[in-house]
Amino acid sequence: MSLGTSLYQARKKSGLSQENVAEKLGVSRQTISKWETDETLPDIRQSKGLAVLYHITLDDLIEYDFDEQKAQEMIDSVSDKAQEKINWTKVWSKKYPVLATYPEKVRVQDYAPALGEMLTRLRVEYRYNHTDSVLVLKDSLARVWKGQI
Repeated sequence: MSLGTSLYQARKKSGLSQENVAEKLGVSRQTISKWETDETLPDIRQSKGLAVLYHITLDDLIEYDFDEQKAQEMIDSVSDKAQEKINWTKVWSKKYPVLATYPEKVRVQDYAPALGEMLTRLRVEYRYNHTDSVLVLKDSLARVWKGQI
């Protein structure tokens, strides 16, 4: 099922019209129509608002056949400025609770020197900026964890 179909069904189940939803979210009725016909995608804040309005979880709302292109479209729809305001640890902690609890248990300072050295090597040897170095290290750890390295 597409996201649009999921949005349409959730709205109908809630007994709301496109006009009702548009008014409550502060968007046009045409925007709701475009979301429901998969012409465009709501951003993450709008999606959360829809889930609250329809009294379902965000996971239930977006339970559809997911593909990378749609994922990329959703990521691209959130501005860099908005992304800077998002507490990604808090967001991902809902799926992976360890992200919220490990700082109380793990002595991160014990790992900091080795991690700092790895980041420095990536910046010096490959001339990556700090953000890119962190992303390469994160991806490398994921590959090790998956047994790909």
